[in-house]
Amino acid sequence: MTMANITRDTGLLFAKPEMSVTSRTDGTTLLETPHRLEDYPRCIGEDLERWARLAPDRLFLQERDATGQWAGLTYSQALGQVYRIAAWLLKDGRPGPDHPVVVLSDNSIEHALLMLACLHVGIPYSALSPAYSLVSQDHAKLKTLIALLDPGLIYVADPVRYAAALASIEGIHTAPLVISGYSIPSAAQPSFPSSPAMLPFADLLSHADDDAVKEAFARVGPDTVAKILFTSGSTGDPKGVINTQRMLCAPQQSLAQIWPFMKNTPPILLDWLPWNHTFGGNHNFNLILKNGGTLFLDTGKPMPGMFDATIRNLRDVAPSLYLNVPRAFDMLVPALRADRELRRNFFSRLQIIFYAAAALPQTLWDALIELSTEELGHPVPMVTSWGSTETAPLATHCNYQAARSGVIGLPIPGVQLKLLPNGEKLEVRVKGPNVTPGYYKQPELTQKAFDEEGFYRIGDAVRFVDSAHPELGLFFDGRVAEDFKLSSGTWVNTGKLRVGGIEALAPIVQDIVITGHDRDFVGFLIFPNAAACRQLAGLAPDAPVAEVVSHPAVRRHVETGMVEMKRKWAGTSNFPQRAIIMADPPSVDGNEITDKGYINQAAVLRRRAELVDRIHALTPDAGVIALP
Repeated sequence: MTMANITRDTGLLFAKPEMSVTSRTDGTTLLETPHRLEDYPRCIGEDLERWARLAPDRLFLQERDATGQWAGLTYSQALGQVYRIAAWLLKDGRPGPDHPVVVLSDNSIEHALLMLACLHVGIPYSALSPAYSLVSQDHAKLKTLIALLDPGLIYVADPVRYAAALASIEGIHTAPLVISGYSIPSAAQPSFPSSPAMLPFADLLSHADDDAVKEAFARVGPDTVAKILFTSGSTGDPKGVINTQRMLCAPQQSLAQIWPFMKNTPPILLDWLPWNHTFGGNHNFNLILKNGGTLFLDTGKPMPGMFDATIRNLRDVAPSLYLNVPRAFDMLVPALRADRELRRNFFSRLQIIFYAAAALPQTLWDALIELSTEELGHPVPMVTSWGSTETAPLATHCNYQAARSGVIGLPIPGVQLKLLPNGEKLEVRVKGPNVTPGYYKQPELTQKAFDEEGFYRIGDAVRFVDSAHPELGLFFDGRVAEDFKLSSGTWVNTGKLRVGGIEALAPIVQDIVITGHDRDFVGFLIFPNAAACRQLAGLAPDAPVAEVVSHPAVRRHVETGMVEMKRKWAGTSNFPQRAIIMADPPSVDGNEITDKGYINQAAVLRRRAELVDRIHALTPDAGVIALP
């Protein structure tokens, strides 16, 4: 089945997938699509102006209000409020190129309006992970980033909830604090920090100066700094990635060209992905804005106890696109199987299922194909893309139905890839209008990030689905730096092994970290899916995790999966000989996990070196699961 030929009542879904390949004598290969990147807006604000003019009464942003009902703004209402906020920012004078507006809170309509106002008049915006404020115990990352940014304004929805975080950055900044619809706390309230200024968000709407806003808007160009987004830390410490207006606009034009169906049907999206990351803040938010769609803000997250909100929202909102991380699909599939009404509403107008940020296990891919076929009589296309914060984020896109999970597609229009042999892999580098000019206040890091031809060194590896048919696209082949050799000299492909392990040990595994560098064999450090483990073991929903992971039924399940991996793939680099199921969840302060649930393999191995030693001990202790 070739998805380029599948049609719906909206017309052709995808542009024809094509790729040009140029081989050099030095062994490198250049890849690009023959589709030319068409003209795109000079700045993201042009999209907001356009839809406020063409579809002023169309719903743009929706969130649940205090009564639980959906409420929000049309495009014309949003533009009107953006003008007022932008006028206040310009009048205040402090927020500017050297003093970004910083947001500490989750997604909300207020957050969106502040972000759009900054982008409209050329004031850099930076959203920081709420986990740095609410989960971290020492607030070390928050303090470091606030000192680096020297903000001109800080927005936080609930100052009481963020009191400890705000107290931790006292003396580091002099920015006014803007808060949401809460009463300004009493100065006598214990633990609440003082602030140079504190004002409600409504004050930002109190000033109007359309002429000043239009004048500033006219000065914004493709190279104007739009955002400073910090990397998720999945490959190291967070870095401040400069995002220009060009970076926000060019990938959305590419996407519009390869997803032509959006011209006929404005997208409807329910989304939780945080705007402090490029997936939610650039790809998803800007997709809606580019195409005049409607964004419903999902307060749920793919975490135990929080995904119920997503399910409730999916009963109300039938999306035309569904874009999420693999962990969310892992929680969604059982709900769709168990609830026919939810399944019917979910698939009722769904055109695309999109996964990114991590590899999707084949079991979930197969399940979603099965469920959509059962409900609709045909499969909903399953697609993905590949990129990073530094590529805003699109670099490749799978604008066709691949044969299986893991195919990242082809370079998008305007982007060129360079492949270089690196050990047993093909390292990939990126050049195009979507690529960052560098890292905020880190010139040495910026210089190291690019090669002599200006290609960004992303650090990933790829391989052809079929080298004889390059139009079939590329597989993501893991991080170059994460692969390692066993003591025998055999290379271990950690990306492939991680996905294979998650599939083999499903459903009780949340994620896996691979051990074995310079050791005799491969091991698994397992982050468990506690709910699935409790169900398998027949334990109560509140049973302690330590009891759950040591239960004989859970350990037998892991051992059985390890035996099956050895039988299926053989070769010491393709299966684990030992494993430990960890009771302690990944640490935010230890940089072990990102907001999207992606595990930083290096940080886990570093912080849990004692567990690695136990796995590879000459004689394993009773807590280690070992193949017979």
